[in-house]
Amino acid sequence: MTIIRSLLLGTAIMTAGAAQADAPVTLDIKRLTLEMAYQIAHATLEACRAEGVNVAVTVVDRGGHPQVVLRDTLAMDLTLEISKQKAYTAMSFNAPLSDMEDRFTKPFQVGKVQGIVFSAGGLPIHVAGSIVGGVGVSGAPSGELDERCAAAGIDSVQFELEMG
Repeated sequence: MTIIRSLLLGTAIMTAGAAQADAPVTLDIKRLTLEMAYQIAHATLEACRAEGVNVAVTVVDRGGHPQVVLRDTLAMDLTLEISKQKAYTAMSFNAPLSDMEDRFTKPFQVGKVQGIVFSAGGLPIHVAGSIVGGVGVSGAPSGELDERCAAAGIDSVQFELEMG
């Protein structure tokens, strides 16, 4: 009986090892270049300026780390942190924040985690169907306007993102 168990265990280990051997050991992950992240942030800022508002814009990479941060002349300091949190949340949940505003409203839900915020003004950034980052905007009179500016920033480079 012990010999049979040993043989079965050895076969299971070899099978698991063979399955892992077929798995890739690295992944190709698309990333935004600094230049592309800057173009998104700048176009976002300009879209808000065209609406007559001064905002802060943050573009985060796929890891949620700020890649570009811009604060317009009259945007309050607080807009920096909020735009970062919006960008991070949109990237992490891979969804426009306007779609998630009412999702986490009960105490002790995900929405209460420090560093994330569920108010309109953040969008994920995609390249050929893969998420590569997020853009967050803060400072406009409404989250909807923040998000329209973010969409304008992404739209300004969408062709390059899809071709890249």
